Amino acid sequence: MTTEPDTIFALSSGRPPAAIAVIRVSGRRAGDAVMALAGRMPPPRQAMLARLRDSGGIGSVSEPIDDALVLWFPGPRSETGEDTAEFQLHGGRAVVAAVLRALERLSGLRPADAGEFTRRAFANGKLDLTRVEGLADLIGAETEAQRRQALRQLQGLLGNKAEQWRVRLIAALALVEALIDFPDEGGVPQDLLAPALAIAAELEREIGALVADERRGERLRDGFLVAIAGPVNAGKSSILNRLAKRPAAIVSPLAGTTRDMIEVHLDLAGYPVTVVDTAGLRDSEDPIEREGVRRARDRAAEADLVLWVVDATEACPPAPPDGLTGAPGPWAVVNKSDLLQRSRAENDAGGQPLGSFTKFGGTRFLMSAETGAGVDELVSALANCAAQHFGGESSIITRQRHRKILTSCVESLRSALSEGPSGREDIIAEELRLAGRALGRLTGRVDVEDVLDVIFRDFCIGK
Repeated sequence: MTTEPDTIFALSSGRPPAAIAVIRVSGRRAGDAVMALAGRMPPPRQAMLARLRDSGGIGSVSEPIDDALVLWFPGPRSETGEDTAEFQLHGGRAVVAAVLRALERLSGLRPADAGEFTRRAFANGKLDLTRVEGLADLIGAETEAQRRQALRQLQGLLGNKAEQWRVRLIAALALVEALIDFPDEGGVPQDLLAPALAIAAELEREIGALVADERRGERLRDGFLVAIAGPVNAGKSSILNRLAKRPAAIVSPLAGTTRDMIEVHLDLAGYPVTVVDTAGLRDSEDPIEREGVRRARDRAAEADLVLWVVDATEACPPAPPDGLTGAPGPWAVVNKSDLLQRSRAENDAGGQPLGSFTKFGGTRFLMSAETGAGVDELVSALANCAAQHFGGESSIITRQRHRKILTSCVESLRSALSEGPSGREDIIAEELRLAGRALGRLTGRVDVEDVLDVIFRDFCIGK
């Protein structure tokens, strides 16, 4: 025997106060909730204006709560596949709290867990696992490029592809199994292995090309990491504040002010960029500052780009240490240009070699975090570098889970192809079966219980 799942409810819109708040109910007793609060049922998928009442109010007397729009979506034609109701209320804290309190008093209803509405949609076949991940990415998208990529995933770009690949794999596997199961049947052609391997070869080329995309999709989800590094008192924190357009970091003339890393997230031309301000690199007897320097070196070493900031007034500024010289940088950012003589600044600007800073090679910028001079040029260059880093159009592979599963699928296809037309049919069939099973894991058809909790862990309540 199976028990009836609870009917769940939650606030599905933003935190109050707001103009409108949406409370969603899903499950077998959603209709009971509508009758209890609104007193009547609206026509399916049509909005109805109703006065919501709490029948368990003060002294168990029915107490009006709010005038709201009520919508009713009978399952399975609903977002979760279950009977679903929505109450669209005025978004005050007291109003929302009163409706949630009234729902919690009803028998068989309970507050939803994080991601539980989406998890039920997955369980009822409304979403495959790649669409669920696309929805999570859409909620977390901070830039236009991330939004576009997440929406494509939510609309089934990868999931639909995987299903098409799986259908073709099943066709190839059926040909091989016909040879295995009916070797002596007169009506079964003996040349079925060649077309089966041809299908496997096509799939290996298609999926293999997607896997070899230099992780463009994952990079877009994670963002472009820029570390601001350099000696103490070069103006690193001031540059971070200029890029962030707010006082994100404490600025002080005292050397070693920045001890820990400070991150700001930027949207540059639609691309996500994380800028990290690190501690000034120098030898220190202070154990806290030494730890900050160690972390700064580690963070700079793993960054996609390092801005090596030096003081324009220093005659012999330090060069970046080993480990920070990989492509595309580091970029030399010569700060405090406002302190130079006007003639020196004019001679060194405009893309010309920056005086004594030519030893850095590569890309160099002359700027002043104090006045803002040269900041626009640096921001524009960062945006162009980010666009090149993400490689234009994003991949349909957006998570490490996708890449791992598709890589396993390609390996199984290659193992099947390595047998050749004269190979063992049972080995080819098993490898094709493993490839198809991998595609099933991608969309959530098989073997996904171990990843569901991880995927839904970061969903918000009410989604």
